[in-house]
Amino acid sequence: MRQALGDLMRMSRICRMIFATCLGSFILVIFYFQSMFQPVMRRNPFMVDGCCRKGSRNALQELYNPTQSDSSGAAVLHQARRDQVVDACRVYSASSRKRRVLTPADLKHLVVDEDHELIYCYVPKVACTNWKRVMMVLTGQGKYSDPMEIPSNKAHVPSNLKTLNQYTIAEINHRLKNYLKFLFVREPFERLVSAYRNKFTLKYNSSFHKRFGTRIIRRYRKNATQEALLSGSDVKFQEFVEYLVDPATQREGPLNEHWQTVYQLCHPCHIHYDLVGKYETLEEDANYVLGLIDVGDSLRFPSYAKSTRTTDAMTAQFFSNISSQQQVQLYQLYRMDFLMFNYSKPSQLRLD
Repeated sequence: MRQALGDLMRMSRICRMIFATCLGSFILVIFYFQSMFQPVMRRNPFMVDGCCRKGSRNALQELYNPTQSDSSGAAVLHQARRDQVVDACRVYSASSRKRRVLTPADLKHLVVDEDHELIYCYVPKVACTNWKRVMMVLTGQGKYSDPMEIPSNKAHVPSNLKTLNQYTIAEINHRLKNYLKFLFVREPFERLVSAYRNKFTLKYNSSFHKRFGTRIIRRYRKNATQEALLSGSDVKFQEFVEYLVDPATQREGPLNEHWQTVYQLCHPCHIHYDLVGKYETLEEDANYVLGLIDVGDSLRFPSYAKSTRTTDAMTAQFFSNISSQQQVQLYQLYRMDFLMFNYSKPSQLRLD
């Protein structure tokens, strides 16, 4: 009996050791995945290993060690933007007790172009449809030549572009280290108004009306009509803002990608982006990216319809009916996007 009990205890210790070893290996993989992000924030981006196609320079090399002199000052501008992100993330990290470890599931917004060694993190309402079109041209092996020939709905079909979460951990690490990574951003409140106008004021977006509009009207509209409760097609901007700042919304899980923060979509405090383009200088910044991969005049970034875009004046008009308290709450929600990308605090806000 004593011997059997001893054997049982030894087996128990062995099982615990095996479990601890497996768990340790799993954690090691995760932290190795995270550690690839942290050092890259301060590494020399030109020191890449095995990054290039045979006998050629990739976009990452061309960015940090250009073959031609830059008379436009773009290199200085983009370095300042990178520094702004790093500084904002450092301040946030020092003041926050939260520690986040990324997993491959967090990388579903990072589109990969193997041929030109690019990674693009798409942000809805920041010209992402046209950028997806461009990426389809770049990765299509000659199937497409003109981005605007690609229907907008086709650009958003997930299977048409490969994203970073589809790779193994080792493959993810290699690409994060050796490919040029870029994203485009926009003034947060302007992006929010653009998302509202597109998803809640256009009749063809009935899926958003059903999924979000009905919920918003049910929660925040007193004496709502039965038609409004069923269709969700006439959500007011004030109701949309109330939904965003409601703690109950935060408890429901991540926000929809069209109004989720760039901080949460692209994780710029974990992933070092080599280029941060801005919607305000969209064509200039976009063609700078394309210039780094030397596509010449064969591919230019599509022009956009300025007559339909959401402007800062339009944004101010939408926010004129939003209470000061809700504006402050909304600013806090998007605060990291304001800080990381050097957007000024909205003039109407008074924050202590």
